[in-house]
Amino acid sequence: MLIGAVGAVVALVVIVTVFKLMWRVAEPNEALVISGSRHRAEGVGESMGFRIVTGRGTLVTPGVQVVRRLSLDLNEADLDVECVTSQGIPVHVKGVVIFKVGDDAVSIANAARRFLDQQKLMGQRVHNVFAGHLRSIVGGLTVEDMIRDRERLTGETRAASGSEMEKLGLIIDSLQIQEILDPTGYITNLAAPHAAAVQRDARIAAAAADRAATEAEQEAFARKAEATRNSGIQQAGYQAEMDTAAARALQAGPLAQAAARQEVVVQETKVAELEAHRKEQQLQADVRKPADARAYETRTKAEADRDARISAAQALAKETELKAAAEANRVKIAAGAEAEATRARGLAAAEATKATGQAEAAAAEAKGLAQAEAARALGLAEAEAIKARAAALAENQEAVVAQQLAENWPEIVRAGAEAFGNVDHMVLLNGADGMGEMFAKALTMGGTGLGLARQLLSAMNAGGEGGAAVAAPGVTATGAAAKPVSQAIPVQEQQG
Repeated sequence: MLIGAVGAVVALVVIVTVFKLMWRVAEPNEALVISGSRHRAEGVGESMGFRIVTGRGTLVTPGVQVVRRLSLDLNEADLDVECVTSQGIPVHVKGVVIFKVGDDAVSIANAARRFLDQQKLMGQRVHNVFAGHLRSIVGGLTVEDMIRDRERLTGETRAASGSEMEKLGLIIDSLQIQEILDPTGYITNLAAPHAAAVQRDARIAAAAADRAATEAEQEAFARKAEATRNSGIQQAGYQAEMDTAAARALQAGPLAQAAARQEVVVQETKVAELEAHRKEQQLQADVRKPADARAYETRTKAEADRDARISAAQALAKETELKAAAEANRVKIAAGAEAEATRARGLAAAEATKATGQAEAAAAEAKGLAQAEAARALGLAEAEAIKARAAALAENQEAVVAQQLAENWPEIVRAGAEAFGNVDHMVLLNGADGMGEMFAKALTMGGTGLGLARQLLSAMNAGGEGGAAVAAPGVTATGAAAKPVSQAIPVQEQQG
């Protein structure tokens, strides 16, 4: 019994060990590729000679079958491709491809046949596939198309590579074009007009804001000045009211004194009247009967006295009132006259200063303009004269010399005639022939004078003294011509 139990345990251990050796489980992110016997996979069609297991376990015969694992994880391949656009502009395209082995049996079978022992090289293979298609697609696009529509570039590249990736048993999870570099600076130049426009708009906006701020500041300054002016006007009005009140206060004292004095006079008059009436009653009571005449006389005198005092009091009150009114009017008129005089003097001084400054500025400006205009006119006239004479001399020296000789010919003849002034008698030999010979020599001397004048003008023109030569050719030519004539006539006389 014991041996049978031990044998059963041993048999069970052996069975478990063998089962563990033969049982293989595929992880969720891998596929088991079992080779060594012919098997038929679902959806593959013909027998592949190996079996694919995903997501479950399977029995494997050790020594007969071989189990290998194919990763179904995501893989990443970096794209770094040199391309040329349809415009002939080289660009550098950088991107990333995220791919994996397909989950279906066909994709796993295709990937197993190509990458089972080279799974680390899958990224390089994918890069080569996408690089070729990316160069082909970029060659048909412009730089502007690539920048503005990257989705088109991505979609066309993914569609073109899809069939080849399917043959490799791979599927594309994501394709991203990360960066487009331009070694020639074409993209930078494309952005330059837009950047310049943005900078222009920014400068315009800043200038507009600055202008608005300046206008606001100026308006604030204007309001401040207006408030200051209004405050000054109000203060001046208050000061005028205070001065008026002070003047009235000064006038109130004399008026009050005059009124008080008038009241005193009235009261004194009333007292006097009462006193007189009392005395009259006293007199009437004491001596009415004995001295009617004397009482009448006394009453008459008292009434006269009373009337005189009343008149005097009234006259004094009227005089005091008139004096107070006159003094008040005088003070008021004097204050008004002083204010008007002060204002008039200020206005007159300001107008005089302004008129003097304007007159001096206008005089200085007119004088400067007149001097500048005169100097300019003189310079232009001299320049035009020099230019005209220089042009005439350059074009036809013969004409200029002839004109100068013609203008000064009377002086030349007069200088030649002076030689005959000291000759008392002249004898001409050979008659008419001698006369002709004398005139021929005179003409020869005139031609010599003309040649000398021409040489003088040419020498002065060549020496850079064109302005002086043209300005005074007549005097020089006259002196040169007159001298040979005055010297030649006596020679003729001696020869004769």
